[in-house]
Amino acid sequence: MNTTAENLTAARLLIALDIDGTLVPDGTTDVPDVTRQAVADVVAAGHVVVLATGRSLVGAVPVAEALGLNGSYVVASNGAVTARLDRTWPCGYRVESCQTLDVAPVLHLARRLCPAVRVAVEEVGWGYHVSELFDPGEVNGRQIVVPDDDLTAEPAPRVILSAPNATAVLLEPVRSLGVTVNPASPSWLDVTPVGLSKASALDAIRQRLAVAPEHTVFVGDGINDLEAMAWAARSFAMGHAPMLVQDTADHVTGTLAEHGAATVLRNLLAEQTRPGAGAQAMAGAGS
Repeated sequence: MNTTAENLTAARLLIALDIDGTLVPDGTTDVPDVTRQAVADVVAAGHVVVLATGRSLVGAVPVAEALGLNGSYVVASNGAVTARLDRTWPCGYRVESCQTLDVAPVLHLARRLCPAVRVAVEEVGWGYHVSELFDPGEVNGRQIVVPDDDLTAEPAPRVILSAPNATAVLLEPVRSLGVTVNPASPSWLDVTPVGLSKASALDAIRQRLAVAPEHTVFVGDGINDLEAMAWAARSFAMGHAPMLVQDTADHVTGTLAEHGAATVLRNLLAEQTRPGAGAQAMAGAGS
């Protein structure tokens, strides 16, 4: 979706931001000061900032805390989990939506086609039950190794399948089960319930907050961001994103090292404060 800069002027915006590769290096919570300040400035101006990530909730919340977000929302697990942030609640958030899938068909098919596949089944707010331990930087939260029967015992919002050739061997067969499959890399598949994406979860939040569709913005860098880029009235790809992502977005901003997300936020504020200057303001974010 696309719209003009002038239509965004003086509007309350819903600005959705990917985390890994957009706000922080993959797997970290190291938010640069310039990005933290840019987020604080757009929130102070009355806009809504929502994090939308493939991370589990337990991995996303520390980034929200580092950004100082409170009262807003986090979309986690590629749209399967939505939580509202509130520091007055014991864990700092409340799960608003959690959609789940039957793990058994996914695991049984994956084992048949790729016997050595590593499997992680998400438990919201805690971590993962896993077939074998993953490196700490690969998944967020705690891990407990359990047999396959225990991995399939309960529905879950997300199943991770990891093997050297996971995408080539498993992507289409697992999709044929009627679930959503996002290939994060040639060796990594994220499996979530059917019909889910960051976009579907973000639109539910947009409707809840009564934000007009033409006042939505998305910034990201990954293949799992394509639906959200199509959903947003204005979308921005990070400068290091794959060409497919850059070609899908309305604009291309700087890389992570260049603080491209902060550039977008600053320029959106410039549009708000200088009516009619949208095209000039966006020049710094790429086009």
